[in-house]
Amino acid sequence: KKRIAIFADYDVDGAAAAAMLYKWFNSFKLKPTIYIPDRDKEGYGPNDDAMTKLSLNHDLIICVDCGSTADKPILNAKKNSCSVIVIDHHQGGDNKTKADALVNPNRLDENSELNFLCATGVTFLLLVALNRKLKELGFKVPNILSYLDLVALATISDVVPLIKLNRAFVRAGLKIIEMEKNIGIKTLIQISKISKPIKSNHLGFILGPKINAGGRLGASMLGANLLIENNPDKVL
Repeated sequence: KKRIAIFADYDVDGAAAAAMLYKWFNSFKLKPTIYIPDRDKEGYGPNDDAMTKLSLNHDLIICVDCGSTADKPILNAKKNSCSVIVIDHHQGGDNKTKADALVNPNRLDENSELNFLCATGVTFLLLVALNRKLKELGFKVPNILSYLDLVALATISDVVPLIKLNRAFVRAGLKIIEMEKNIGIKTLIQISKISKPIKSNHLGFILGPKINAGGRLGASMLGANLLIENNPDKVL
């Protein structure tokens, strides 16, 4: 029941990863804070001011799609007794990281065969591991297969190689998207007048750019808010 903040990048991958974490925590009746920096005013990744402010009101900050090399901002947060976990896919960072944990298949000291994943893909695999551990401890866990729509959207939009596990993510995720489980994605499809079957080019050239637009227009939270919203009236 600790206070959790999710610090995410302002693109589709960051928004989708943040939304997935939010939904997962929400299933345990936790409501984390999502913080996405302003592209023009704050730039990419954790910054000193934001991390310090978040650390004053939270016990844990999870950085997604950023943070592998943000040692100084992470240290600023930890000065206030706030733990920091980084889930990323960008190259950088190793076992000398200032974060409490760095989950990244592209760490400098990592020989992972999953270095083609986007951050949302990495986050999904982390949730697979967390679900497995919680099951062993006797907890009831959410069905995270329903999150594969977010993984597919991020995988295509982040233009990572469509190979191996990524191809499986997209194939399964497109089926979840057609089931219209995510109100935000469903509404985007409707206003974009996309007809089924939903294809990968719909994600990459129509839906993805719409979610990216908020970060480029000074409204960086719009994408993540759209992807976590459950009220059909609010997404319009």
